[in-house]
Amino acid sequence: MKTIIYSSDWCPFCVNAKRLLDQKGVKYEEIKVDTQPTKRAEMVKLSGRTSVPQIFIGNTHVGGCDELYALERQGQLDTLLSK
Repeated sequence: MKTIIYSSDWCPFCVNAKRLLDQKGVKYEEIKVDTQPTKRAEMVKLSGRTSVPQIFIGNTHVGGCDELYALERQGQLDTLLSK
């Protein structure tokens, strides 16, 4: 399942979200919005949110780090990743 994470270098929530994905062996595309205003605008358009990280698994907008960890706690993250 294609996974995309919009992030920035200075964001501890981005680091934590990527850590969880790395622990699960998920390959993801990271789009850093720090220096790319067009990518930040793309993120806002797709997610409706201005904060990072914004995580997409397939066509599903997961949300940010808190939502990603909530899916993991609920046992739903692996299901979403395997679709």
